[in-house]
Amino acid sequence: MYAYDTLSEAVNDMRKRGYKEDFNLEPNCISCAQLDLQLHPEHFTVEEFYRFEGISNPDDNSIVYGITSKDGVMGILVDGYGIYSESLTDDMISKLRMHPE
Repeated sequence: MYAYDTLSEAVNDMRKRGYKEDFNLEPNCISCAQLDLQLHPEHFTVEEFYRFEGISNPDDNSIVYGITSKDGVMGILVDGYGIYSESLTDDMISKLRMHPE
């Protein structure tokens, strides 16, 4: 795993390493608008992730995931966590927690 000081540093490096697509979090899947693609938990793998905590506000937290689909599509999912995180299905919660340590 890599070490990053900022979210933007992580995203920029991950893009250089092949995570080209932008994924969005949906309650039961992740989606990519550019590819008109929806990936349900059984169709993707979390390859890496990085957490960032806000310095001035403890509620300003985010996590960036490096995700690969079963078909080889590589992309980035950035999400806030804590009080502002999305309502997800149990399958999505389980999948996003099943990341490499």
